[in-house]
Amino acid sequence: MPNQPSASQLQALVSDIRQWSSELGFQQVGITDAEPGDNEAYLERWLAAGHHGNMDYMQRHGTKRSRPRELVPGTARVISLRMDYLPQDSHAQQLLEQTDKAYISRYALGRDYHKLIRKRLATLATRIEKAAQAGNYRAFVDSAPVLERAFAEKAGLGWIAKNTMLINAEAGSWFFLGEIFTDLPLPLDEPQRHKHCGTCTACLDVCPTDAFTGPFQLDARRCISYLTIEYAGSIDEELRPLMGNRVFGCDDCQLCCPWNKFAQFTAEPDFKPRHGLDNAELAQLMQWDEATYLRNTEGSAIRRIGHQRWLRNIAIALGNAPTSAAVVEALQAHSNHSSALVREHVHWALAQHGVTPASGSDPDNSASH
Repeated sequence: MPNQPSASQLQALVSDIRQWSSELGFQQVGITDAEPGDNEAYLERWLAAGHHGNMDYMQRHGTKRSRPRELVPGTARVISLRMDYLPQDSHAQQLLEQTDKAYISRYALGRDYHKLIRKRLATLATRIEKAAQAGNYRAFVDSAPVLERAFAEKAGLGWIAKNTMLINAEAGSWFFLGEIFTDLPLPLDEPQRHKHCGTCTACLDVCPTDAFTGPFQLDARRCISYLTIEYAGSIDEELRPLMGNRVFGCDDCQLCCPWNKFAQFTAEPDFKPRHGLDNAELAQLMQWDEATYLRNTEGSAIRRIGHQRWLRNIAIALGNAPTSAAVVEALQAHSNHSSALVREHVHWALAQHGVTPASGSDPDNSASH
């Protein structure tokens, strides 16, 4: 293929891209231009309202997130891809009702998707470059400021729903997204023009912490995924009882979505649950010292929160669990923890069970807010 591919050559290349992406484990690919559309204004309003909490990076990158050319000069197209991640037999709803067990968001049960998808995207970009003998390519998967759901919607992969997730009419929302930016003028796919949530408000109604201020409006500061993963400080006491047994992320607004009856289970072995984290006792997880935590979260998205936040989150869940000797013992074992953040949440959890912290522990709730 010459350095300036013809329209017919570009169309043939797109057919190859679809075939290669399928071979690499992606369920769908779409191509859109690099214009931000209405989503840039939506992002600006969301940031102005402070709904991003302490995720300062959302604001720090400015318009790079919505304007690919500012991130990678010369970008003409965004190739958007999705990959299913829902493991089979995850029994998510039942696990939420077993409040002595830990609920971990289904996406984080297996290997860290960043590594797997980044490698696949790099392989795809290399194949495209080799076939086209032209163009520049850069792959992303949560690795740079990219308004991924907005570009996925423009590429026809689904619609941004009332719960702010991307929903596909044939596959629900249990999938990851990744992108390849290129300056090659590939033919465009038809964008998703309509949202199909209708009058349904299931996701807004089910949210444990009332994090939705309205349809398509999420206040991250009340979102359990934000609180357990992104937020490093002391979690508001008002919110702690509402978090239940959710220790890393939250899937409630996906579990209730009618469109997820069409979701497909993942075929990726790397997304299968590790270390029994799909059915683990909270008291058992609280016993992990830092070395055990690091060993058992190697190659996992869970590792990014660190051991202190892991214990903080589990302490809250234990505070919400039925009172038992195992629960109290697991908490008491950390009532003298070196971290003020951990101690604060452990002491709160013990108080939920009517138990005084072990003697010698520091009652000062001095964790940073």
